Amino acid sequence: MTIAWPDRSDPEVITVRGWAFGRQWAVMTGRAVRSAQRQGEFLVAVVMPIVFALGFYLPLRLVMSDRGIDYAQFLMPIIVLQAMAFTAIAAAQRATLDRLRGMSRRLASMPVRPLVPLASRMSTSLIRSLISIATALAFGALLGFSFSGGPLDVAGFVLFSLAVGLVLAIGADSLGLVTRGPEATSQLLVLPQLVLGMLSTGFVPESDFPAWARPFARNQPVSHFASTMRELADGDPQWSTAMPALIWLGALAAVFIAFAHYTQTHRRLYP
Repeated sequence: MTIAWPDRSDPEVITVRGWAFGRQWAVMTGRAVRSAQRQGEFLVAVVMPIVFALGFYLPLRLVMSDRGIDYAQFLMPIIVLQAMAFTAIAAAQRATLDRLRGMSRRLASMPVRPLVPLASRMSTSLIRSLISIATALAFGALLGFSFSGGPLDVAGFVLFSLAVGLVLAIGADSLGLVTRGPEATSQLLVLPQLVLGMLSTGFVPESDFPAWARPFARNQPVSHFASTMRELADGDPQWSTAMPALIWLGALAAVFIAFAHYTQTHRRLYP
């Protein structure tokens, strides 16, 4: 007797597989969101942008004002980027805890699509990112930040911020699956965030750096991201500024997505 296996290119098969993925994603996303809420992640998403904004705005605003710089306007992009970085760290810790608690192993033994756990964790990260962005912009408005452009510039600012947050979260999530514990994960991620954030043009202009540090501060990804967001907020985006930022973002996305695909489709390798 000959058994005819379903043709995977058949539209009905594709529809069933897509429906199964969607149901699994919805269930696991609901679980991840409830877990994040219980652990206070969304509260942290509100507090962190405010703390960072105050920590830099209060001591530096008068110095920048004397130099003719509206520091609230200058600062907000890097505050949003810092919030995206902390969202990525939370994503890594979430993935690590799922692995240590045995969730990854249980899912690997079940008929769950390999990329569903990643998709659900990224959905939770996007929700946290939206909360952080909304908080940063609302608090920034109290400090004097405002959008000078139209709705497209505002949408571009928010969507670019979310894209950066998503790419960072994908990379951090994958790292969380292969590290030994949450502490090791945080140590691996916090240092690059601090170095790239502090040695960027997000907090101070390039001219404030020593001559030897300016090439690095000018050309690293965080500086390009902050400059692009700053121009979007001012309603004057320039392709010459956006191009390097998009190249950096695309390169990081390619590397992190490839890493994520490997870690998710080889879940049985990780105890």
